[in-house]
Amino acid sequence: MAYDEKLAERVRALVASEAGLTEQRMFGGLAMLINGNMAVAVRGQGGLLVRADPDASADLLAEPGVDLMEMRGKRMAGWITVEAASVGKAADLRRWVKRGVTYARSLPPK
Repeated sequence: MAYDEKLAERVRALVASEAGLTEQRMFGGLAMLINGNMAVAVRGQGGLLVRADPDASADLLAEPGVDLMEMRGKRMAGWITVEAASVGKAADLRRWVKRGVTYARSLPPK
């Protein structure tokens, strides 16, 4: 399944002015990286994958349409999936993208 191009354009508009921004295909979608660290990805399965502080995962899971990414049967703290319906509103998308960008900026450049 291809990622949602319209959602990708909405995310691009939010991160376009970020220093150190690159795009890369990963996780079946399109990821936005800040200084080599993934901030947010538009998933091939729909919605977003947001990189967040692993210690904040429990709080973020309380939000609607949110879950942890699962890789090889293991749920990954700090890797948050967000359903497309939960980022339909501009303010919601902006909030999730900001979380990813903020966390990516806290990491050392790669």
